[in-house]
Amino acid sequence: MELDQEEALYEFLENAIRPFTLEDITTYVQASGQKRNKSLVLEIAAYLEARKIAFRQDKKHWVSRRNCFEPAVFVISPTRLELLNGILIPGHRCVPFANPMIMPNRYSFIWKGSPVPVTTTEAPPEDLYPFYCIYGEEFAPQYIARDNQKNEEAYNADPYEDPPEVSIYTLDMRGIYRECAFVPGDKFIVRTLDWKECRFELEKVEKDTWSRADLNEWLEKAESGFEDSFAILGPASSTEEQIAFAYWFGGKRMREVPAYSLEEFIYEKSNRVEVVPFGIESRFWFAGKEIPDYNHLQNYAVPPDRTYIEDLLFRKNIPISEFVILSYIKDAFFRNETEFDKVINRIIPPVIHLEENEWNIMAEYISDGMEDFYKSYSLFLDQGAGPVRQNVLDLHTAVIELSAQLQKGEIEAAWLPRHTFIVLSQIQGHAAAILEDLAFDESPLPGDIIAMDNSSDSMIDTFSEIKELINTAMDNFRRSNLTVIQGGENTGELWRMIQVSISGVDVWRRAIISHVCTMEELHILIQAGMDWKGSLRYRFYTELSDGSKEYLHNKIKLEDVDFRGKKEIVYEYGSRWNVKIIIMSSYQGTKDEVCRFIAGEGAAPPEHTDGPRHYKKLFAVYEAGSTAEKIITQRELGADFTGSFDLEKANSILHEAIGDKDG
Repeated sequence: MELDQEEALYEFLENAIRPFTLEDITTYVQASGQKRNKSLVLEIAAYLEARKIAFRQDKKHWVSRRNCFEPAVFVISPTRLELLNGILIPGHRCVPFANPMIMPNRYSFIWKGSPVPVTTTEAPPEDLYPFYCIYGEEFAPQYIARDNQKNEEAYNADPYEDPPEVSIYTLDMRGIYRECAFVPGDKFIVRTLDWKECRFELEKVEKDTWSRADLNEWLEKAESGFEDSFAILGPASSTEEQIAFAYWFGGKRMREVPAYSLEEFIYEKSNRVEVVPFGIESRFWFAGKEIPDYNHLQNYAVPPDRTYIEDLLFRKNIPISEFVILSYIKDAFFRNETEFDKVINRIIPPVIHLEENEWNIMAEYISDGMEDFYKSYSLFLDQGAGPVRQNVLDLHTAVIELSAQLQKGEIEAAWLPRHTFIVLSQIQGHAAAILEDLAFDESPLPGDIIAMDNSSDSMIDTFSEIKELINTAMDNFRRSNLTVIQGGENTGELWRMIQVSISGVDVWRRAIISHVCTMEELHILIQAGMDWKGSLRYRFYTELSDGSKEYLHNKIKLEDVDFRGKKEIVYEYGSRWNVKIIIMSSYQGTKDEVCRFIAGEGAAPPEHTDGPRHYKKLFAVYEAGSTAEKIITQRELGADFTGSFDLEKANSILHEAIGDKDG
């Protein structure tokens, strides 16, 4: 679709308050003054499916988000901090009942027919992040920065440090809290009056008003809704998208009361849904499971109705729009270059093969584009945006080139850092979005350019880190696949690299073990790597294709395990910890080969901690809590807890444990 057709489509959805058909929305888009397009209905169908901006009701009808969430109700549970200060922070509380195009500082609320007055609250940003973390913890600073211009300037001043204090829009609730004698545990029922404009009505409900049975009914619908969204959408393009579809799949009951607030559900009540790492972002996911990595770049913003040139690039695993290509062309003008082949080699690095006809198509497109835009380009007007565009463009090209190299299959995917392609996809997607913004003639405002520059610096740092990890992994992979190691005598004994990771937390280890290692010896290795004391019962099992488990005896050797497909073992430790062991490539060791750890990340939770969810809360306080909170948390985590993985210490514990066993 053309840009103005997309705008008409979004306008239709913002105003749709009843189910609609593809014919309805196509007629509206066509009537808005656009030229006739015979394939428009197919393009709109593809757009709705790909962008997930409406819900499919049946084979013929769709439902807009406004239709779904207006006038539905949900719950907000004010915190003690809010009650103490006489405020209410909208933050993420209204997701998905609010138009995602509207910032929380523009929401309006009604209490008993009158508007709730607005005020501002000043605080250190870390005190306010919990009120925005459902958007994704990594995006909370952006929402606070965009609350007002001074916040944005404070964040842009130093992209690597939070400002000491920020100011955010809040509701002045002092009179309301006094009027209705609000106490901790009381809640607000919130009705969506206008989804498009984000207008809501508040109504108090006292604590313990609702029965446990009614709340459990809602909880079951909510957990099922989220699990259905994960199964059907995967991790989705954002947490807001995940939540919106969870409420859709959860059915009408999920949009009624009695209910828990979204915060209570995710962070306190649900045992089936939790927040997990998703590359450099986070998502909601099945509790105790990890989001699987991709095997190529994915960009949720790539046009579903791709033009011929966008489709050519998409097939080369370069998911970009024509606006990004325009940024490449403008960058050539900024560099004072006139050769179209240099532009092509930046868009499509030489590591990616182009057939002669594909090269000719790109050459014609780029040369025509350079000719069309040359006369309108002004180097003087591009002095502010040009350097930023160039940095982002170089990063984008580097990501495409690295991704293409990895896809050549020179390294097994299991050896790569966790979520390699997810991280690369996120960097590529963010870079492409900036390039799209810098493709137009009108230069962004100075503040926006500063923000883009800071964002590009952060992405470059992240890319450098992931590239270094990939290079290390490739070196290890090549060394492990040598049949003879220089300077050592080949014994003929096979050795394996394994990856050990605790489900539900961002903790993993990589180790070298013998092919004849027993499950008992593997238990000793895991205990050493996690600095556990062996005080809980344990057992190993593999998962069969029908979902059942085959438990492994302590004396069974690694070489004798019948994996029946996926080479994974699960180590069940106590009732709270599941550890996944991925069996990686083998190599022939030398006579002096020893079992050892070679890499790892994340401090393992103390074994008696109350499960992954509780540990993540403790660790968050350990990292960013107040001094008093940190002291209490340190007691539970233990005096020796340092918050990081010590490779040397882990190997020392392992070698001592192996020596004791042999002795």
